[in-house]
Amino acid sequence: MKINIIFYSLYGHVYRMAEAAAAGAREVEGAEVELYQIQETFTPEILEKMGATDAKKSFAHIPVATVDKLAEADGIIFGVPTRFGMIPAQMQAFIDRTGGLWSKGALVDKVGSIFTSSATQHGGQESTILGFSTVLFHHGMIIVGVPYTYPGISVQNEISGGGPYGSSSIAGNGIGKLPTDNELATVRFQGRRVAEITKKMICK
Repeated sequence: MKINIIFYSLYGHVYRMAEAAAAGAREVEGAEVELYQIQETFTPEILEKMGATDAKKSFAHIPVATVDKLAEADGIIFGVPTRFGMIPAQMQAFIDRTGGLWSKGALVDKVGSIFTSSATQHGGQESTILGFSTVLFHHGMIIVGVPYTYPGISVQNEISGGGPYGSSSIAGNGIGKLPTDNELATVRFQGRRVAEITKKMICK
């Protein structure tokens, strides 16, 4: 059973969440988990001006995803920051290359899930996940979120990302703060849940 985590990260928040999702998925017996990042389209000069150069170096060892990594997986978890309430252009460019997979039905009945990160508490986390979900629906995937039975999405004693559509993090502007323990625990749970449901799907 193969679980691929495909993410785009600029300042490292989504990368940290991807690592947590991978750790959760690996808790499920038989899960083979791999991380891939989306090709960067900003030039090194722009990244430097944005203050993202050092952060990008921290996950430079993660291989760049190709669309075949979607077809070879049984379950796929996508991680994206939100850009004005939508997915970033880098992920959109990647998704736009999946037409061949769609025409063959290559992703039909695969398990899919999404997590995100935004600068502010109401910075488009839900709209980003819901908007991205339409891609998964078009590919015939089975979408997995985070149910309210998981207490981490309903915490009252701290400001935290997370909701039924998928895990999220409140990152602050620029590098900002790192994902909280609760946010990382939630995305770890999401990773494990994706692996568990994927295992049930392929073993039915």
